[in-house]
Amino acid sequence: MNEQEWLNFALAQMHTGQWFGWKKDWTEHRMSYENIIIHDSSIAKPTEAEIDAKIQELKDAETAAIDKKASGKQKLKDLGLDDAEINALIG
Repeated sequence: MNEQEWLNFALAQMHTGQWFGWKKDWTEHRMSYENIIIHDSSIAKPTEAEIDAKIQELKDAETAAIDKKASGKQKLKDLGLDDAEINALIG
């Protein structure tokens, strides 16, 4: 994912529903912190630091999932399964 996609994903994970949107800015910076608008008045706009922390949390979770999958595949290989058998089990 690029940085704009991470920003959108992080915001979507912070609250439920359609609580945020983007200002109409037709440049490549449309999806940026400065262009976030809040639709729900009961929710305060998160700070850039809060969003950056959420993005890092999500990136770390993705890395951990990839590492666990690789570790699991290696453990299956260590038990004697070949790549075809492993792929049949977990894809």
